[in-house]
Amino acid sequence: MADWGPILIGVVLFILLQPGLLFQLPGNSKQLEFGSMMTNGKAIAVHTIIFFALYAILVLAVHIHIYTG
Repeated sequence: MADWGPILIGVVLFILLQPGLLFQLPGNSKQLEFGSMMTNGKAIAVHTIIFFALYAILVLAVHIHIYTG
């Protein structure tokens, strides 16, 4: 049996937390920007920390697993 939970969570979080796609924290001109489709180094670092924190909580603490038979 393959556990697809961590893979699916990683892909979804990666897509949703891309800086500039839905939101960017910190933004280029404001602290929080929505849908700017631009990024900077600080935003990449912040979104990386948010990604790993959410991923660790969902995979290690909540134990989300999706098994295929």
